[in-house]
Amino acid sequence: MQINYQVVVFDSADLEGESAFWAGVLGGTVDRDDDWHRVLVDGEPRIAVQLDPEHMRPGWPDGTPQQIHLDLWVDDFEAAHEHVTALGAEVLKPTTRETRSAYQVYSDPSGHPFCLCWRT
Repeated sequence: MQINYQVVVFDSADLEGESAFWAGVLGGTVDRDDDWHRVLVDGEPRIAVQLDPEHMRPGWPDGTPQQIHLDLWVDDFEAAHEHVTALGAEVLKPTTRETRSAYQVYSDPSGHPFCLCWRT
């Protein structure tokens, strides 16, 4: 079996907002269909967003469990933090360098958790 692309698909009630967020984070563009958007980076699909009008935000960490999350490894955490929050990310679990944790947890506009990670 040959797999040509491996793509994570997020459900969202806000198809446009969710796909624009991930295109901004990944430095890509959005390829739009009626109920399905693909985020392309250098012409290759990286993430897709599927319209789900019934989608409910996960309440993690204090409520319903997370459904999926991405770890994004960055060289410059401060710049990455500013970038994703300007696009609409919300910090779910603050982490400081003093705790020696090498990640901070965010949510995208539809509530899907993701982490910005760095090496200590």
